[in-house]
Amino acid sequence: MSFSLPKVAILDLYNGIANLGMKNIIHLIHSVGLEYDVYDVRAKNEIPDIEKYDIYISTGGPGSPYDGEGLRWENDYFYLIDEIWNHNQQRENKKYVFFICHSFQMMVRYFNLGEIYKRRSMSFGIFPVHKTEAGETDPLFKNLADPFMVADFRYYQMIHPNMANIEGLGGSILALEKIRPQVSLDRAIMAMRISPEFIGTQFHPEANPEGMRIYYSHPEKRIEIIKQHGEGKYDGIMDLLDDKDSDSIQTTYDYLLPTFLIQAKNQVMKNSLELV
Repeated sequence: MSFSLPKVAILDLYNGIANLGMKNIIHLIHSVGLEYDVYDVRAKNEIPDIEKYDIYISTGGPGSPYDGEGLRWENDYFYLIDEIWNHNQQRENKKYVFFICHSFQMMVRYFNLGEIYKRRSMSFGIFPVHKTEAGETDPLFKNLADPFMVADFRYYQMIHPNMANIEGLGGSILALEKIRPQVSLDRAIMAMRISPEFIGTQFHPEANPEGMRIYYSHPEKRIEIIKQHGEGKYDGIMDLLDDKDSDSIQTTYDYLLPTFLIQAKNQVMKNSLELV
């Protein structure tokens, strides 16, 4: 008896803007032996047939998580998420979704899991993220260090979590923004399990040091970053990308999305066998 491997649908929310994320997501899917299709949700209104896929990765993207309100692409996207959610409530062969940054913020809106605010200034760089008590035992996060390093690029953030809704869905908060004792502001929610099958991160687990180093070394990109964030910020990021002796986003890149894909793949195949 043989079974085909689960297939991955990448939900592209980049809105046609060139980026490093897609290449890295595809590489990580290949690294665990899975095949994929890309659906350009935001720019072309492409939506997958849920019967064809068991695993989904929903990407980051530019702009505000409210940009799609009232537009066809967002309505279709939320309809798809609703279909997957209802499937998981009614069927034993679950489907698994990982939401990244922009997608994570949209899920907070959709499920009313907390408040999304625009930051006073953009979070831009490589930062430590701290696990919560739930993160210490979560099957996806438990083997990461505390804190672990992430690539974080966002104008918006989730704060003031709606714990009644989160816990009602079977979710939990897994990680929080870096500790800033000198700043009297709420720490953003950086990772959350929305349900046993839905999980999301505010940061970019698909970011890797090599790609960022090459990209940020381009003269025009260097000038742009220094103009927007200062030379000190630019030099600090490049130093962290070059540091081979400390825990870095390479660890997060190597571990988080591949482990999600492997865990989802194994569970889908296990469920398939049990349903025969």
